[in-house]
Amino acid sequence: MIKQLKLLICLALTLSSCNLFSQAKKPTLMVVPSDVWCIERGYYLTFNNQGTPIRIPDYKRAFQENSQVNQVISQINGLMAERGFPLKNMETVIRSLQMDSAEDNMRSSKTSGSNINESSIDALKKVAKADIIIQLTWSLNKVGPKKSVNFNLQGLDAYTNKQIATANGTGAPSFSAELPVLLSEAVIAHMDNFTAGLQDHFDDMFINGREIIVRIQTWEDWNEDLESEFNGEELGYLIEDWLTDNTVKGRFSTTDMTESMALFEQVRIPVLNNSGRAIDARRYLRDLSKYLSNSPYNIPNKLVMKGLGRATLILGGK
Repeated sequence: MIKQLKLLICLALTLSSCNLFSQAKKPTLMVVPSDVWCIERGYYLTFNNQGTPIRIPDYKRAFQENSQVNQVISQINGLMAERGFPLKNMETVIRSLQMDSAEDNMRSSKTSGSNINESSIDALKKVAKADIIIQLTWSLNKVGPKKSVNFNLQGLDAYTNKQIATANGTGAPSFSAELPVLLSEAVIAHMDNFTAGLQDHFDDMFINGREIIVRIQTWEDWNEDLESEFNGEELGYLIEDWLTDNTVKGRFSTTDMTESMALFEQVRIPVLNNSGRAIDARRYLRDLSKYLSNSPYNIPNKLVMKGLGRATLILGGK
């Protein structure tokens, strides 16, 4: 009887573990053609950044002018979906961006008349709200009648741009297979290890928090600075205390701290808030903004976001 009871308990625990595993949350992904692939084929826009020309991918043009883009991204999307990973469709995101762009083109600075400046990948991340961006590079090789595919997959944390998983290789040559089939055959042998790396990173985020970067700056005309004392404590230390109390396990690094600025890296924030909504750097830093603007500090401030994983709080005014 005791042996039977132990067996039932073991069985129940096993089933419970399997059920929890099956319900494990998967990261949301978006597959994009890599910067290298786009720029090598001329799908890019050039901007002047204080005299330095900057090239950024023109994803819209790549989709419109190269049928391979949709084919290969759809193929990778299918392989990821088979493994239970939810995906954001890049073509749909681009259509949303076109609507946002139309609104932004009508918006300009009150003082300088300057237009909004945002990189294409930051804009994509903002609309897609993906946890992980998969950059895909591929090229078709031809030797006589035989064709093969070289590929490189890079899994990047959408908040930090850190590489968290990679897979690359060359598929077997074929006389007749089309590009999507060649790509699928080349990638499939690496896919399980690749997705395992993505999942491990995502699981770590749920335990130890999502990583962001926080910058504190001050306006030139503000009469205080980060060394000013409020209630007998320097402002820089007050901000560090707030971060300690409001990060996962109190984890962050003070990379730089002067009287006029502070830089905090590896700031670990919860993946979701109490309502189950994803938290990005802006939503997280909004709480610090309110904390400093309220009594007893009464410090006016301006919150500026750059991408999903970087936010700046400028103290001393809006």
